[in-house]
Amino acid sequence: MPETLESIALSIVRRLREAGFIALYAGGCVRDQLLGHTPHDYDIATDARPEQARNLFPHTYAVGAHFGVIVVHEGGHDFQVATFRSDLAYVDGRRPEGVTFSTPQLDAERRDFTMNGLFFDPIKNEILDYVDGQRDIAARIVRAIGDPVARFREDRLRLLRAVRFTAVLGFEIEPATWAAVKEHAAEIHDVSAERIREELVKIFVHRRRVHGFDLLVESGLMHEVLPEITALKGCEQPPQFHPEGDVFVHTRAMLGLLPEQVSVPLVFSVLFHDIGKPGTFAVDETGRIRFNGHDKLGAEMTEAIMTRLRFSRAEIEATVMAVANHMVFKDVQGMRVAKLKRFMARPGFDDEMELHRVDCVSSHGMVDNYDFVQRKREEFASEPLIPPPLITGEDLKKLGMKPGPKFKEILDAVSTRQLEGTLRTSEEALAWVRSEGM
Repeated sequence: MPETLESIALSIVRRLREAGFIALYAGGCVRDQLLGHTPHDYDIATDARPEQARNLFPHTYAVGAHFGVIVVHEGGHDFQVATFRSDLAYVDGRRPEGVTFSTPQLDAERRDFTMNGLFFDPIKNEILDYVDGQRDIAARIVRAIGDPVARFREDRLRLLRAVRFTAVLGFEIEPATWAAVKEHAAEIHDVSAERIREELVKIFVHRRRVHGFDLLVESGLMHEVLPEITALKGCEQPPQFHPEGDVFVHTRAMLGLLPEQVSVPLVFSVLFHDIGKPGTFAVDETGRIRFNGHDKLGAEMTEAIMTRLRFSRAEIEATVMAVANHMVFKDVQGMRVAKLKRFMARPGFDDEMELHRVDCVSSHGMVDNYDFVQRKREEFASEPLIPPPLITGEDLKKLGMKPGPKFKEILDAVSTRQLEGTLRTSEEALAWVRSEGM
């Protein structure tokens, strides 16, 4: 029977215990177990120093040995093993100047929120709670340990973590902790873009993303990390197409219509699809509101934002493509078959379809273009949207043609006719080329 993540973690605890050390599960895995969730990882806290812990395990590496943290690689999984510690002064809002090794209680008291300050002894099946974390988990409350202002000054990322835990766990945030988040929101800029991005992704891919969106706005954090979103407030839209309200209201509504499971490009294309509207707002001679070119501007802004937040190149390209193309769906019923197939065959099209669906449902409610594409999907399902080409440049050379720009023109023309079904075989394609005198 294969080992489970928990059984491997237990074996690490046992090995430390057999060597005479204290060893406990710590932090999020304890919280998750109390909530009835299966932990995704197990962190282990011990009084063994990093060098002592490394001597007990054959496969380890340091991730912060000077902070008392090593990683033990067992059974194909990584486990953080950290020495109980107290932190010295924080000078940059990100990390302490150093640490002193200490006790379980002092280690708990340096952590961020009470629900994350628990230890669990898997040998005795006993929880060690020095910060009333069990009480707050039972009451479903996010509460900073000790002085919330001090906790946020130590590590500004905790501002976003407070929002994330409140949103994804469906908890309430304790008033003093919430007041401190709002008071110090502007200090989030001390945190690296990568860490900010990671928290935003965890908030927005979660099914409670709308609650996370609201908390980010209410706390002031949205204005600090994604000011382009708060700029959507008050940007009016033509009421005949957007009875729901301004662009901000529309964007929030779309988030609520997404399925529980979403990709990063999908949820961020929903957030960013209309960010070009404030910059393109105009009223024409009939009095109608227009946003000409907002898709192009929005795509440029999306690339700048996601680059700023250090998203992967693949995530940026997929999201930018979705934003750039979200207005193209209004034209699908008038497209030639070849153009429609090429449009549908692009990577990320499933996400773009979902973006279009929630865009329509959240506003005018007309999903005729969405339904049209779905019917075409069924119609085209019997063969690849983009089949292997009927002829290549080598075939054109055999006809006596010389390579050059004309080759692409000919091959594209053949491809279009192939997609539309007027050319079905290589012989037909070559005959067509000859007949056209190309």
